[in-house]
Amino acid sequence: MPTPAPAPRSSSGKLAGTPPVADASDASDTSWFGPGADGDSTWSPDEIAKRSSRADSDRPSPTRRDAAAGAAPPNAAGTPYFFRVYRAFLSARAVLALILLSVVVGLWLTGSQLPRWVGVVAAAYAALTVAVWLLPSQRRPAPTGQSALRSRQALASVGVDLGFFALLHQLTGAAVNSQALLVLPVLMAAVLMPRIMALGTAAAATLSLLASAWLQSQGSGAALTGLMTQAGLTGFGLFMIAILANEMATRLAREELSAKGSLELARQQAELNRLVIEEMVEGVMVVDRRGRVRTANPAARRLLSAQGRMPAAPFQLRGVPAWLPLIDAVEQAMKRPLKAEGGQELRLHFDDHTQRDLRLRVRFTRSPARASKESAREEMCVMLLEDLRTVRARQRQDKLAAMGRMSAGIAHEIRNPLAAIAQANALLSEDATSPGQQRLTQMVEDNVNRLKHIVDDILTVAPGVRPPAPAIDPVEAVVATCNDWRSTQRLESGDNGLLHIDVSGCQASPAPPHLKVRFEPEHLQRVLVNLLDNALRYNSGEAGAIQVSLRWLPSATPGGLLMLSVGNDGEPIQGDTERALFEPFFSTSSRGTGLGLYISRELCERHGASIDYRQHPPAVRHRNEFFITMPVEPPGSPAYAA
Repeated sequence: MPTPAPAPRSSSGKLAGTPPVADASDASDTSWFGPGADGDSTWSPDEIAKRSSRADSDRPSPTRRDAAAGAAPPNAAGTPYFFRVYRAFLSARAVLALILLSVVVGLWLTGSQLPRWVGVVAAAYAALTVAVWLLPSQRRPAPTGQSALRSRQALASVGVDLGFFALLHQLTGAAVNSQALLVLPVLMAAVLMPRIMALGTAAAATLSLLASAWLQSQGSGAALTGLMTQAGLTGFGLFMIAILANEMATRLAREELSAKGSLELARQQAELNRLVIEEMVEGVMVVDRRGRVRTANPAARRLLSAQGRMPAAPFQLRGVPAWLPLIDAVEQAMKRPLKAEGGQELRLHFDDHTQRDLRLRVRFTRSPARASKESAREEMCVMLLEDLRTVRARQRQDKLAAMGRMSAGIAHEIRNPLAAIAQANALLSEDATSPGQQRLTQMVEDNVNRLKHIVDDILTVAPGVRPPAPAIDPVEAVVATCNDWRSTQRLESGDNGLLHIDVSGCQASPAPPHLKVRFEPEHLQRVLVNLLDNALRYNSGEAGAIQVSLRWLPSATPGGLLMLSVGNDGEPIQGDTERALFEPFFSTSSRGTGLGLYISRELCERHGASIDYRQHPPAVRHRNEFFITMPVEPPGSPAYAA
């Protein structure tokens, strides 16, 4: 049969009629009455026990907070099924023992001549059953889960009952018919023990009846045939009780386990649906025909309120003037379901004179009884809400992506004409003799170089498949790039220089001084030069105004992280500017392209690194800091091979 998923459910997964382990007798423990209720092969009792054991192990234990708060013990729904049945049998034994003791005492008081041993045995049995019922160890469920009686429990309950009732039957003889009392231990074994043990208990009870019948025939001279026949019929009834009770207990265990598995699957599916809907950016509402919102996720509640705050569902759409367009949309959707699924745009006017444009789509839930009726009206509808500003922003992003691909193609076509213009301008500059001609050729050269720079920037971030980046020494690459940049800018070196380099933070790494990171050298040089150019543009001009540092940071990755930071002591960046730092075509310089930081971020992300900006407190000299975080190759990786 299809195996229901084992579900983490309450400890009631330990069910009746299930053996603790599987052995060679499993074949004989299958159902004696054919297939289960669902028409498929029944589960073996051991499989039920295994599934129940796994279920109990997944059940969280009560927290200390609940205990400290005086939480009530679990009720019948939260108590293990096996333990509930076991406690019921213990209670029945105690009540039966007290009743037997009362009967014996009553017979003595009325003058009946019962043997003294009957009273002694009845009193001992009553004391023992009440003591077992009151034992603390028998009043709480087993911590590891239990599916069958343990040896001590079986001896203290089923074994004691068999011995007492057999002795009582022998002592009382024909005066008191106590054969029916043997049903209790047989029934207890059938429900709480494996089938073979239940049959063994029925066999022991039958043998005791037969032995008692033989002894009675020897002592009183009664007909042996009649006594043995009566004992045999009673034993046959005990066997039938054991078989039927064990079969019913096993089926009940199987059905309860299946039901719990289905409930757990439904709970997991509901939890998954709730999680998905709660995390959706799109607003989702379930509305009935009366305009009552049954369910609404946080995105929908934000869209329905001017300030983005409103209580959770359920709530009524009717009665709020701002939601009148939604009411009309629901009514129209109920009348024309097919047309409503196409979507429409609404505008909500709130009390604070603000408004919000929404895009609404409607879907319907169908009941099976009405699925075949084309004209049937739907009772529930699902409303999908989106802020039109978000929709338009997404459309703009799609257009920008298309324009980016087009720009990359145009940039490829521009490079050849630019090269021809640059070459022609170089030839003209050789014949330029007057200052005016030289100034014009220089203007052409400057603008050609600027266009080349823009084309290179666009092609750098153009999508495409690239080979894996090589493993490089970041310390060597950063120091070389900084020295080349210092020479290009004609800056002084040493302590009085504008640029200071600090790589001492790499000494704490597991493999100093041979750190390796995967980064294209040209790309790393371009990113670092871009950050240095920005720092040069906005620093104070004093010695050490620009600080470049490299330091290793421990992390969850095997090799750790390497942080490359470029700081300057200029004026801190304003909030509006900071939010747009890495946006394309944003620049605070009149001659800037606005692609420098954007390209730097794209190059970093391409190599698994990240770039960001942070502003330090006024007490720190280099308040403006751009930092790049990149993963370090583990010391034992092939990157370190010679």
